[in-house]
Amino acid sequence: MIDLKTTLLAIDVGRGTQDILVYEPGRSIENSIKLVLPSPTVVAAAKIREATRAGRPVFLDGYLMGGGANTGAIRKHLAAGLPVYATTEAALTLHDDPERVRALGVEIRATPPGDAAVVRTTDYMEPELRQALSLFGVDYPQNVAIAVQDHGYSPHRSNRIHRFELMRERLDAGDWDLLSLASDPPLADMTRMQAVLSQAPGAFVTDTGPAALIGALCDPQVRRMAKTGVTLVNAGNGHTLCFTLKGQEIHGLFEHHTGALDPAKLQHYIRQLADGTLTSEEVFDDGGHGAAVRKPLAAGAVAVTGPNRLRLLPEAYQAAPFGDMMLSGCFGLAYLWKRFREPTL
Repeated sequence: MIDLKTTLLAIDVGRGTQDILVYEPGRSIENSIKLVLPSPTVVAAAKIREATRAGRPVFLDGYLMGGGANTGAIRKHLAAGLPVYATTEAALTLHDDPERVRALGVEIRATPPGDAAVVRTTDYMEPELRQALSLFGVDYPQNVAIAVQDHGYSPHRSNRIHRFELMRERLDAGDWDLLSLASDPPLADMTRMQAVLSQAPGAFVTDTGPAALIGALCDPQVRRMAKTGVTLVNAGNGHTLCFTLKGQEIHGLFEHHTGALDPAKLQHYIRQLADGTLTSEEVFDDGGHGAAVRKPLAAGAVAVTGPNRLRLLPEAYQAAPFGDMMLSGCFGLAYLWKRFREPTL
């Protein structure tokens, strides 16, 4: 399924890890260079905590990036009575509404005070990755594909609702085809993706959840399941995305926060998705993003990928495309690169 003409650096940016594949034509994927590193939000959080321990102010400088560990560290830094400053763009990491950022206690300014610890905000750690690869004599690939989870620009309403509405719009526009959830270039409303694109012009930038599930389809067993119908789950560190899929047609989907799920609850949602009774309100009221069902699909086969797969679905088929579950998102990025950037002539 993946046979690219040029080198590709595929980066799947998650809540806990950033998973990286260096694709080289003529080299088997099993023998490709792969890295599983702390995600940018984890790296930034460590630097913020170091500043907290040292009693120093923090200055956020860079781009809008994903939240999670970093935003939690900022809140603890402020709670310790220590100042936080941020540039206008970096402040968007905390919230789309600058007034909400100021209300947290963050001062938005262009330059740091002299004693501040400067923390770079970015989802694309290009200098660090270039250095890491160069230490092993590996040339930096000419093409880059990056997946991040983007809620879209939503300063005055729930970003969970907004994200799921955007997904539903893409599905409706694409007749619920699996690839309709990828857009090249990304939608203008996807500000996190746009921030990545501004740092890597020409990159293919898309969403993590669909990329991982597309990558799972590189597993031959999952492809066979999909021919007659499969429930396909990506149990990530931050979010769990579930499709009912037949061929390339999505019949329904839901997205929830992985930490709020246990095996029984996830199975409950999967059963409702399959019989077409799952509502977006039920998932949202439980703290998730939402659900959308086009039609029921009574698929007996269930396949799961992602780092929380064994915790949530130990009895399901454990998808491992090219023998490597942690890189499902990277394989999905490589597949999407081929479809969007190297179409068959």
